[in-house]
Amino acid sequence: PPGTLCRTKPTDLVFILDSSRSVRPHEFEKMKVFVSRVIEALDVGPNATRVGLVNYGSSVRSEFSLRSHQGKAALLQAVRALRPLSTGTMTGLAIQFALSRAFSAAEGGRGSAPGVKKVAIVVTDGRPQDGVQDVSARARAAGIEIFAIGVGRVDMGTLRQMASEPLDEHVDYVESYSVIEKLTHKFQEAFCVVSDLCATGDHDCEQLCVSTPGTYRCACRDGFSLNSDGRTCTACNGGLGSALDLVFLIDGSKSVRPENFELVKKFINQIVDSLEVSEKQAQVGLVQYSSSVRQEFPLGQFKSKKDIKAAVKKMSYMEKGTMTGQALKYLVDSSFSAINGARPGVPKVGIVFTDGRSQDYISDAAKKAKDSGFRMFAVGVGNAVEDELREIASEPVAEHYFYTADFRTISKIGKKLQMKICVEEDPCECKSIVKFQSKVEELISSLQQ
Repeated sequence: PPGTLCRTKPTDLVFILDSSRSVRPHEFEKMKVFVSRVIEALDVGPNATRVGLVNYGSSVRSEFSLRSHQGKAALLQAVRALRPLSTGTMTGLAIQFALSRAFSAAEGGRGSAPGVKKVAIVVTDGRPQDGVQDVSARARAAGIEIFAIGVGRVDMGTLRQMASEPLDEHVDYVESYSVIEKLTHKFQEAFCVVSDLCATGDHDCEQLCVSTPGTYRCACRDGFSLNSDGRTCTACNGGLGSALDLVFLIDGSKSVRPENFELVKKFINQIVDSLEVSEKQAQVGLVQYSSSVRQEFPLGQFKSKKDIKAAVKKMSYMEKGTMTGQALKYLVDSSFSAINGARPGVPKVGIVFTDGRSQDYISDAAKKAKDSGFRMFAVGVGNAVEDELREIASEPVAEHYFYTADFRTISKIGKKLQMKICVEEDPCECKSIVKFQSKVEELISSLQQ
């Protein structure tokens, strides 16, 4: 039926719940929530999954049988009405009751009917006062699959004596009843033949998820196309509309230190990997600055990712001062000029990376960059001055400048960048920007390592 999260093989399922005195009332309520969550995900019905429940302490009480409730709502109401027995722990007696009574035809069991599974889920928090090994073996020999869940100070040996093989799939332990709900998903999956992974959220599609029998496929909204990874989406398809001129402005001052400069180079190349580099799509330029400004390579000089990455790796470390203002002026006057490979009508993005206070005046050049229509991102590390980063960043400033004290926390920047670059623009005009921002978190995480 609509909304059902999975289809189950016809199953006779009996819960066997320990409600001995060691299980306090609020803990018993947690156990009821767990049972309810498992039931909620099942395909309940007389020809699908039937559910019964046995409550035990020093004695055994059948709360409802496999034939008692035909629908999910009635089952959940019956679970809410459960009350603990608050006596001893006769686990063996409870399993014997399930074997002889709970799974019987008189109680709604479908016996050896072809295709019908028999499953018992035992939940206990203590050592039983009777034997469980022999009776559990008889139950398993009768075709009952036993899952054993232990809580708190339970005897793990007892759980293994009860459970079906393989034990690692049928024995579970939780520290307390307050966390027993974390097992819900396991049992939902255990009973599902076909799971609607889109409905459960158990998928990695960026935009749309489409369920198909036993699996799913990813899709994209109108105006987007599915990438070759089968998971992510890109705005529009190729052509001039997806062009991008991207220039990195990298601080090479002595405070960066050689080992961090190598990390920055690696970061640049990982971003390059996420772009579609060609004459009609992304072009990349690189400028390094310290006490002076040096263009490492202009836009369009290299036509492939391989050549760009090789040039970045060869870049030498200037290791002097921090003339950020002079570097910004160079970016405005030269980097995005036609003579240096910039293309008219193509979105232009500048990424300024610095780790310290500028030794010159930055305001005029920063303003001119933004007034020229360049989208400016400012990334600061360590001793970078946040006021300067904000001055460099495009509006809205909060979405275009980022600061972290060190590389160990730089991964947080990725989350803030995602889906912000193309705001109020036609997404068909910035395919490469969309792709860039969607990769930033992964790339920065690699940089951190």
